[in-house]
Amino acid sequence: MEAVTMNGADKTVNGNGAHANGSSKHGLKILIVGAGVGGLTAALALRQQGHEVLLFEQSQFASELGAAMHLAPNANGILRRLGIFAEEFGANPMEWLTEYKSTGEETRSMYVKDANSIWQHPWLLAHRVHLHDTLKHAATGAKGKGLPAKLHLGTKIVDVDVSKASVTFEDGSTVQGDLVLGADGVKSISRKKVAGREVTPFGSGKSAFRFLITRKAAEDDPVTSKFAQKAGELIIWYGADRRVVMYPTTNNELLNFVCIHPESETDAGNDPWNTEGNYDRMLKVYEGFDPALLALLGKSDRKSLKVWKLLDMETLPSWVNDRLALLGDAAHPFTPHQGQGAGVAIEDAASLAVLLPQDTPVEEIPERLRLYEKIRMDRAHRIQDFSRIAGSDLRNNVKFDMREHTNYNVGHDEWDNSTQALRKWTWARNPNIYWRMPVAFGPMPGPRQTFSGAERKSKHSTFTTASIKFKTSRTLLQNLFPPNSSSYRFKSPGTVAYASFSQTTLGKMDWLGGSGYKHLGLYIHGVEYVKKNGDVISGTYMPLLFESLTDPIVSGREELGMPKLYSSLDIHRREKSYRINSGWEGAIWGNFVWDGLREADPLAESGSISGEDDDGILVYRYIPTVGWKNKGKAEAEYPVFVPYKEDSLQPKTERVWKADKASFKLDALDVDALPTLHHVIERLAELPVYEIVGAKIVEGTGVPDVRAAQRLE
Repeated sequence: MEAVTMNGADKTVNGNGAHANGSSKHGLKILIVGAGVGGLTAALALRQQGHEVLLFEQSQFASELGAAMHLAPNANGILRRLGIFAEEFGANPMEWLTEYKSTGEETRSMYVKDANSIWQHPWLLAHRVHLHDTLKHAATGAKGKGLPAKLHLGTKIVDVDVSKASVTFEDGSTVQGDLVLGADGVKSISRKKVAGREVTPFGSGKSAFRFLITRKAAEDDPVTSKFAQKAGELIIWYGADRRVVMYPTTNNELLNFVCIHPESETDAGNDPWNTEGNYDRMLKVYEGFDPALLALLGKSDRKSLKVWKLLDMETLPSWVNDRLALLGDAAHPFTPHQGQGAGVAIEDAASLAVLLPQDTPVEEIPERLRLYEKIRMDRAHRIQDFSRIAGSDLRNNVKFDMREHTNYNVGHDEWDNSTQALRKWTWARNPNIYWRMPVAFGPMPGPRQTFSGAERKSKHSTFTTASIKFKTSRTLLQNLFPPNSSSYRFKSPGTVAYASFSQTTLGKMDWLGGSGYKHLGLYIHGVEYVKKNGDVISGTYMPLLFESLTDPIVSGREELGMPKLYSSLDIHRREKSYRINSGWEGAIWGNFVWDGLREADPLAESGSISGEDDDGILVYRYIPTVGWKNKGKAEAEYPVFVPYKEDSLQPKTERVWKADKASFKLDALDVDALPTLHHVIERLAELPVYEIVGAKIVEGTGVPDVRAAQRLE
């Protein structure tokens, strides 16, 4: 490790490719090249996500552009989410849109503030310097969530190593991070490391004068006062190949001008801040326009009036390379005709912050940056194209629906959009994961998986199982086999068979937040399933399972094909007895009793309720087809088998009690009392009890999750 110092900043070189800041306490170490609106927004958002952020800016911020900008709802919403409320530094709402011909003839004037109320956030007109200062203080100040970003001014970067995520300065010193963001504008140094070659912006054919005057200066002049009567009014004067755009900012106290014209008439060259002779040039450029407008233009400050070439650039095929990503003008410079240049850069910053939460593994950075590109590229390029068309001199001859494009531009929340994209990306990385309705919310956590798909095991979960095994009629048990299958049969040809009612109380279930639930099932022993190929599966057949909680019912029915129904299951336990009341909405349909409990040796007693020759649990899955017209048809119908030997977890029996006496009583009541269960309990109540052959209570730890369930045919 070697520490070097440049411009007062300590920079660390880490050559082993490990996490640059040595730990994940403060997330990733992120280097941002450029501290304009896009870079500072990214710094603020990533700081709030828990990362260590270093900003490197070539300038000294000594002469920031005194101009205004649009904060349309798409950008303003993101800033508000980050705690930036532009009204607090004087940004005012956009309320009117008025258009004139170059001769001064008004063509339309619309009150747009009410129309803009369809957006969640207001459309504001802000002073760029005020926004920039606010972002700078929010990103680097001591107050706020996360570590303050460190801003290094006057630091010119000459190279970026995309694999090491390091930057090199003019003096040869370097700083290494976990990723680098190139927010260094139209003359980006980092762009070359993405494109693999120099990609130079070119003139769009237009240049623009920009300046501010006081609103009072316009109001005090009778010739120009009509242009300063309405708060929040954006005015455009259109010529054949030139236009003037004016709108207020700073609590409607300043008027911002953007005067767009053919670049050949002012020849800004490579110096966008060239001021020599600009005042006279501007008046010459617009000499044929309305004298009232010329009077407005004449109020500009001769010394500060600037003209610059409006640049465009070829569309980059990619914005990312390994651990470097571009944002803002470095990736997609905008012409100003839709006021979305800064807004789209703010969206880029938001997307990156969402895709890079604090716990982002370093090894995932390249893939997450590719996801950023996938999310952002089409939208940014589309808005670029809109802006080019809107600025075209022939736009009136081109099919162009400004309202449609405005809706697309501003009716977007990139934070929420990227959040959903990250969810989908995360889900897609683990295709072997359970999904259950409602799928809009992602894979469903359950007994076998966490929300992210990580495997669960219930080794420390507890169970108490109370079972009563009885001899009964084989025929009546056989009548509980699936009516659409003839493949189930008893091993024994006798007219008697064995079944058990078994009730289990589960506890300390991680997937239920440490709580548990109860279930009660009928288990028919000594059953075989004969497959179509002649193979025979030996098992205990379970025609139904009652459970006391919705979550396991849904997961078991959908993921495992289990025949689950709801029932309340109330337990009354004493030293020598164990009682269960099963019911529905207060109507008790079942009573099960174990009396004379005495503790037995757990090593000498099996905890299983199955027969000795049964290899697992047999059930039958049935899912109806959707639609009233399809009633009676199955969407899915097939046998399911849960082999004991393949279960991922074998329970550990710790205590056993045997009952001297046990009994159960079932009462189907009537349809009013049990509207959805009467037909089920009525059939169960038909079962005669020839003999109680065993009854016991078993306690232990480790709950199998039935993941071994498998379709038989």
